Amino acid sequence: MNVERTSGNGESGDHMPVRRVVSTWWPLALSWLLMAAEGPALSAIVARLANPEINLAAFGGIVYPLALIIEAPIIMLLSASTALSRDWDSYRKLRRFMMWMGAALTAVHVLVAFTPLYDVVVVQLIRPPEEIVELARVGLMITVPWTWAIAYRRLKQGVLIRFGHSRTVGLGTFVRLSADGIVLGVGYLVGTIPGVVVAASALIAGVVSEAVYAGLRARPVVEHQLKKAPPVEQPLTPRAFVDFYTPLALTSLFRLVAEPLSSAALSRMPRALDSLAVWSVVTGFVFLPRSLGVAYNEVVIALLDEPRSSRALRRFMAVLTLVVTVLLLVVAATPLGMVWFERVSGLRPDLAELSRSGLWVALLMPALAVLQSWYQGLIVHSRRTRGITEAVVVYLLTSGGVLWGGVVWGRTAGLYVGLAAVTLGRLTQTIWLWYRSRPAVTRVNERDEGLSPFQGADITVR
Repeated sequence: MNVERTSGNGESGDHMPVRRVVSTWWPLALSWLLMAAEGPALSAIVARLANPEINLAAFGGIVYPLALIIEAPIIMLLSASTALSRDWDSYRKLRRFMMWMGAALTAVHVLVAFTPLYDVVVVQLIRPPEEIVELARVGLMITVPWTWAIAYRRLKQGVLIRFGHSRTVGLGTFVRLSADGIVLGVGYLVGTIPGVVVAASALIAGVVSEAVYAGLRARPVVEHQLKKAPPVEQPLTPRAFVDFYTPLALTSLFRLVAEPLSSAALSRMPRALDSLAVWSVVTGFVFLPRSLGVAYNEVVIALLDEPRSSRALRRFMAVLTLVVTVLLLVVAATPLGMVWFERVSGLRPDLAELSRSGLWVALLMPALAVLQSWYQGLIVHSRRTRGITEAVVVYLLTSGGVLWGGVVWGRTAGLYVGLAAVTLGRLTQTIWLWYRSRPAVTRVNERDEGLSPFQGADITVR
């Protein structure tokens, strides 16, 4: 008789194998990577339509940042749903929260887009070049469904990830990009529709399509897995949820305040229109390798619940950090940068060179995304999330200081200053997350080291 010790997922050994981390990560990474490709695709089509600089500046400098900041309180709903959708009662409470917040934030979006509040927020606070103000207003009107669709989608995707269906999330992104592609193709073929209208319409078609798909695919998971899951030992109370989620919501809000702050600063520095025009192009490209690290956050949250998982998660983190850094370095240091920005993104040669040079300033951003996902995942797993909000405040103070210095100095193109502000801000944010995650690391290590070799494992007799 042979006794074989296997982990709960059927793998031999005491520790979770790295391949388990990879199998959970890659569908989410593919989903994030495809979403990251959405930004460059939008920019590439807008750059090929009439008045590209003005339309790129309106969409990337005003419409998209404002839409993001309005949806900020529900951005972390994916992490919350992944962490908390463990039983039917908890899910129902999360769903109720999603519906109320979706309605309230959509009302805010309507007020900004359709009332004189737009002039206060955009004209008086951001003060962009005059030629993009009205174009941006139209784009913001089109994107009204954005927040509610994303809130619904993130709730459903969290359920799918929690119950082992992360591949379905990746398939949903194909649906989103297909809808994007149809609208972008029509806009390009027609050729007379303003670029900001084409981009905003494609964005909404994509997120609504993906939300519908996620809802349909999550329905059987809710019925056959979530409803049958045993109740958690400590029911999710309103007080517990507020304590857990409020720091996460503030985190997103504070982080996205930096978007219009960046637009406002770029508008006051040299080469303002050029910098605003390529800002979304450059940050959209940098998000391609960054997305591989962002996807790691939900992997950490989901897998830390399993015994002896931390070693595999750390090993994978180290490899991923190296890979994403090398990917961006290769593009920045070779002719691939000009090929991407000039031929793929459709920028003029001078704007393409400005964009390629900016990659050097942003070189650390993909690696920092991986590290942040690890530390944030640890903190979310511990349910003591205030440290995440503190880290974003550190980010805001750092990036805001760099932007202020760039405006005062006034000798460097706004793009470079903006990218430096984001990179340095994320660096200090990561350092603070590391500091605040140390108690969570200690608890996870004590849990794993305290397990006997057979705890959390199945015994197979052969």
